[in-house]
Amino acid sequence: MLEATYALAKHLGTASYGFLAINFFWGLFCVIMAFRRVWQLSFRNRQKQNEFLQELLPKLEAGQYAAAAEQCAGDARALPLLAHVAILNRNMGYESLRQVLSELLQQDVLGELEYRTSWIATTIKSGPLLGLFGTVLGMMAAFGKIGTGVKVQPYEIAAEISIALVCTGMGLATAIPFNFLLAAINIRVRRLQETLASGLMQVLEHFKGRK
Repeated sequence: MLEATYALAKHLGTASYGFLAINFFWGLFCVIMAFRRVWQLSFRNRQKQNEFLQELLPKLEAGQYAAAAEQCAGDARALPLLAHVAILNRNMGYESLRQVLSELLQQDVLGELEYRTSWIATTIKSGPLLGLFGTVLGMMAAFGKIGTGVKVQPYEIAAEISIALVCTGMGLATAIPFNFLLAAINIRVRRLQETLASGLMQVLEHFKGRK
């Protein structure tokens, strides 16, 4: 019985390397995709957004909606996307238009970012847990070998103990850097929300008094 437990713990402990690697690379993929998405949705800086608005708002005030829509069309950044929707649906009325844009903002603009950051947070939590799982299995394998009653030399259980230590290290090596990366992403998302809200309010202000 002890030999079977030892063998199972050893195999599962070794498999923990694979679980930790999958967790790490999935988290890394989500980090890359989140940064990429924020970059796609954002203007490089507030000045660039102001330049876009300085070109767009006069067209709206002049009633040149076709030209304004053409300026926004094909632009993958969040503000042009939402402004384009506002222009095309300008006859809906201010309150209805604001509701539509709010839903689009949450679902299509911020939805993927929330999805990615949620998975990054899960990766951060799972890293130490998987590391602890591998640690426990490594120690089970080590003590299981000792418990067989056979005379065991220290070097013979070194492999099992090393599994325990390496798994712990891998789990922490995943959680610590990803925690900083998630914080960096959240800062950029908040900055995107703030600048986007400011720009979108200027666009909506044009349609507020429009019948």
